[in-house]
Amino acid sequence: MSLKIRLSRGGAKKRPFYRIVVADARMPRDGRFVEKAKAWIAKGAQPTDRVLRLLDGVGAAKREPQNNPEKAKPKKKAQERAAAAEKAAAAAA
Repeated sequence: MSLKIRLSRGGAKKRPFYRIVVADARMPRDGRFVEKAKAWIAKGAQPTDRVLRLLDGVGAAKREPQNNPEKAKPKKKAQERAAAAEKAAAAAA
């Protein structure tokens, strides 16, 4: 059985709250869950990135910061617009 540490949604419509639970990976989001997450982390279960971020906030686990420089680069259309703007500026000068 593959287990995941993930969020379980509760609360009313448009007023959610989430609990961190350990569940079978094949179960739906709010389906059956096994137990609370802290004991399973000690046993080696891997939390999702969002859960790890929350656990790091309360001091229960350590999350290494991630850096993706590719995500900050402009996309194709923005690069084309910048190139067209440079061409127009060079032609005007």
